[in-house]
Amino acid sequence: MSKSKHRILMTTTSTLEGYTIEEYLGIVTGEVILGANFFRDLAASITDVIGGRSGAYEKSFLEAKQQAQEEMVARALDMGATAILGVDLDFETVGSGNSMMMVSYSGTAVIARRS
Repeated sequence: MSKSKHRILMTTTSTLEGYTIEEYLGIVTGEVILGANFFRDLAASITDVIGGRSGAYEKSFLEAKQQAQEEMVARALDMGATAILGVDLDFETVGSGNSMMMVSYSGTAVIARRS
C-alpha cells in the first residue's frame, strides 16, 4: 500500500475543530500536468458543438486531481504529518498555445492531536 493511501485529515480551513495543532511542519504540494491529446480534443469539440459534457476531459481532470492530491498527502506523511490544513486546489493552462493543463494541490502539513 502506498503512503498516500493512509488516512490523513484534510481541510480547507486553518483549524480542525476538536484537535490541537501541536506542530506546523511546512507547506506541501502535489502537481500534475496533463498534455493535450488530439482524439480527446476532437471528442471535446464534437461535444461542444452538439452540447453536453466532455466525458474524456472530465475523466482526465478527475484522475489528475486524484494524483495531485495523493502526491501532496504522500509528502505530508513523509514529514510525519497527521493532517493538512488550508488545502487549496488550483488549475491553469500552460505550455505553448495553452496546450497543457496543470492541476495542483497545496496545504500546510501539521501534527494534530484530538483535544
